[in-house]
Amino acid sequence: MSTYVALGSSYAAGPGIAPVANAGALRSGRNYAHQIAGRLSLQLTDVTCSGATTANILRTPQRTFTGSMRPQIEAVASVTRLVTITAGGNDVAYIGALTKGSIASALAQRLSALPEQLTGRLRGAAGYRTRPGQFDAVTASLTEIVRQVRARAPKARVMLVDYLTVLGPDARTGTRLPLAAAQISEVRDTAAALAGAFARAAALCGADLVKASEASAGHGLGSAEPWVTGFQFGNPFRSGPVPYHPNLAGMTAVAGLVAEQLRQADWQA
Repeated sequence: MSTYVALGSSYAAGPGIAPVANAGALRSGRNYAHQIAGRLSLQLTDVTCSGATTANILRTPQRTFTGSMRPQIEAVASVTRLVTITAGGNDVAYIGALTKGSIASALAQRLSALPEQLTGRLRGAAGYRTRPGQFDAVTASLTEIVRQVRARAPKARVMLVDYLTVLGPDARTGTRLPLAAAQISEVRDTAAALAGAFARAAALCGADLVKASEASAGHGLGSAEPWVTGFQFGNPFRSGPVPYHPNLAGMTAVAGLVAEQLRQADWQA
């Protein structure tokens, strides 16, 4: 049986999707890695962890809700034959900023009777604060992850899996998306820049690129069949929803994309 290692952050781990396979990492037993392993009869080592940055994959231990995790790259061994990587969003505070911004915007709407100076500050907190070169840094980190994977597992097929679309063309401000039109545009720009970082990394290091962002363009919030959750909170330790994260349909779709790309490449498990 071929061995498969899954690396990544929450968009790979699948918080909020039952069943919970690892509470500390908020990792689902039905994330795309588990579904791929089941479809292709692979021996899975899943070290994905919600909140992980590329540094947590490469070199920095990560604190979890139940302890700490060693750098994820250490799970890759010479016998590994498949590696998937979804990370980088936390490096640029992509979903974190979207969630915090939604909270601030929702509060501003509820407190609209207060002075404009206060509500204006809340709305201002809903924007992104991009730093020069931050997406180039994501590209460099993803490229380094692939390099280190290949050094540890020369025979492995390495696949960069980018992020599902959150705010596609159908996204409109509302209860499940308490953002103004300008804020929605900022989120889309950040998502496009993150997808670009993945594409550049794949081109630089020759890894496979699974374009989940492109495939899910019609399945963002506001669409008939969204592959992500909206602005809703639950208990993730009991599979409650986590704002703006993949739902089961989204994870299943990503698993299908990876499996189909492997099939087209005639990869043998």
